[in-house]
Amino acid sequence: MIKGIFETHINVSDYQRSAAFYEKLLNIIPLHEDIDRKSKFYWVGQPGESMLGIRENYPSPLVQRQHFAFKVNVEDISSAKEYLSELGIPTTNFFGESSETLLVFPFMPAVSIYFTDPDGHSIEFISILNEPPRPEMEIMTWQEWEELHGRGFSY
Repeated sequence: MIKGIFETHINVSDYQRSAAFYEKLLNIIPLHEDIDRKSKFYWVGQPGESMLGIRENYPSPLVQRQHFAFKVNVEDISSAKEYLSELGIPTTNFFGESSETLLVFPFMPAVSIYFTDPDGHSIEFISILNEPPRPEMEIMTWQEWEELHGRGFSY
């Protein structure tokens, strides 16, 4: 029955500040703003694919750090650091280290890059790789993954 996750909502401390942040990201399409509830909704990707909602101080003024990931093409992962940097958004890898060295999660497999929004929510751009999953392997650098599969690292 379940086909995927359609929407994610997060509590933010200032919905207008958060709206300005999310609206800088490509393929975040404003959908609806409810000024009375201090909330705003966005299509993520194509309209109808998935939705992100932000709401100020709901359910409480205490904002707990959340995590979610935006799916991106593998070609876009290699340019994500530069793209986010141009927006003034610092990036890291999974371990919170420099995003110069991106990491692969072999159990999926996927490569990703991390950043945070104005409330400290952890956001990830993630891309599933074309190789079979390797759940027996530990997290490794993207370069190590490429070399494991007989390719030179070109991203």
